[in-house]
Amino acid sequence: MARTSPTAANHEAEGAKVVSICHTYSPQSALGLASAIRARAQSCEALTAACLAEVARSNSEVNAFVQVFDRRARRQAQTLDRILQRGDGQELPIFFGVPNGIKDIDFMAGTFTCAGSRAFRYFWSPFDSAVTKRVRAGGFVLLGKLATSEFAIMPITETDIHAPCRNPWNLEHTPGGSSGGSAAAVASGMLPMAHASDGAGSIRIPASFCHLYGLKPSRSAMPNYYYPADMFGLSSVNAVSHGVEDSAAMLDVMAGRSYDPRRPPEDSYLAACQRPPGNLRINFTVESPLVTATPPVADAVRRVARLLAQMGHTVEEADTLRAELGDFLPLWMRMAANVPVISEALLQPPTRWLREHGRTYSRAEAKRYGAELQRKVLAWFGAADVWLTPTVAVAPPRIGAWRGLSGEEAFMSIVPLGAFTAIFNVSGQPAASIPAGVGERNLPFGVQIVGRPGADALVLALSRTLEQAMPWREQSAARCAPAAALG
Repeated sequence: MARTSPTAANHEAEGAKVVSICHTYSPQSALGLASAIRARAQSCEALTAACLAEVARSNSEVNAFVQVFDRRARRQAQTLDRILQRGDGQELPIFFGVPNGIKDIDFMAGTFTCAGSRAFRYFWSPFDSAVTKRVRAGGFVLLGKLATSEFAIMPITETDIHAPCRNPWNLEHTPGGSSGGSAAAVASGMLPMAHASDGAGSIRIPASFCHLYGLKPSRSAMPNYYYPADMFGLSSVNAVSHGVEDSAAMLDVMAGRSYDPRRPPEDSYLAACQRPPGNLRINFTVESPLVTATPPVADAVRRVARLLAQMGHTVEEADTLRAELGDFLPLWMRMAANVPVISEALLQPPTRWLREHGRTYSRAEAKRYGAELQRKVLAWFGAADVWLTPTVAVAPPRIGAWRGLSGEEAFMSIVPLGAFTAIFNVSGQPAASIPAGVGERNLPFGVQIVGRPGADALVLALSRTLEQAMPWREQSAARCAPAAALG
């Protein structure tokens, strides 16, 4: 594995240089690793040891993991190897033996759950959350807890409780948030895929910034795991991964489906992503009232639109949704205010600002805002099967760009990052980010695919078609290489 690993002290000295920590080969899929384990071509213990070794090498710079359970993970891997050796005929989970992590907003028995906040620094959980139970049921070996923004609120992963999470493609920039630790762990090679959640873009934004695939499932695809804190059903759970099939199979896991991966049933998401999507009516836009897309990002959306037209789909550029920040903000403020804390003084300024204003909205009032915005989004979506937009219209901000600002100023500074993602959490539609290119300073960007409510299978199928037509794993191998100087 070729890699560049300067010390943290060297980051500022690099100046105009781009310093990255990434694989220089095409990453293997999590499903492929699980298949190798079932065939006994790969042991769980050896794979876990390899991932833990990469965590030991890279995490001090990337800060993707906030807790690492080295001995616990090795013991779990050894147990799984013994199960495999016994060959007692029991059905093995789809991701049997594959390393993963848990985003640090979900409880994991015998560990701290800090949710990126000093207010939760000593919150010890004696049990697994429903999400963690689902991930375990998928057969994963859990290596640790992954970094998130405070209460998973911000689309960057910089908290007061640990060092900022950095983008492996360029360590001076954010990997996004709130699932920043998940994306950074996968992009840097610490994990083949990682658990993630999305309340306003928290899967798709880090996927876009780290050249990964990320699907936010529709509201109907699984239970609301975060109720009552998320009383509006904005959040959903899945993963960030290198490929579509891994995310499709993870959606089956989170939806509670268990089956032999060698023969996925027709109604599984894994089987659905392997079928042609048919001829679709596709609209696209690169405009938003909240942000202007950079030329490379706008060009990427149009390039994907042209490719889909060449495949035989009906593709048209259409008017953008005229939604304002004020249509969404009451829901996000009310959600932030729902989190119980022991002291407001322990929170970061943007969290305090959101909570202060969130308490001025009743639950019923916030729900009315959500219902009206949902109506507006679905009316705009119209008769199209799919919409294409930028995932994020601008490049990943530099680490620390918002520090020193007031709570309101800090939050407003990151609003452009969620301009194209948050609305689909309100409408409950499936939306995915596909890798679409790498721009200046070695920073990736993505294109978003949005389907009708409940059309997760169609979004996955179209994503897989595009993955085959524009193989981004090879692009990753070519671009995420040793340090490169800018001219």
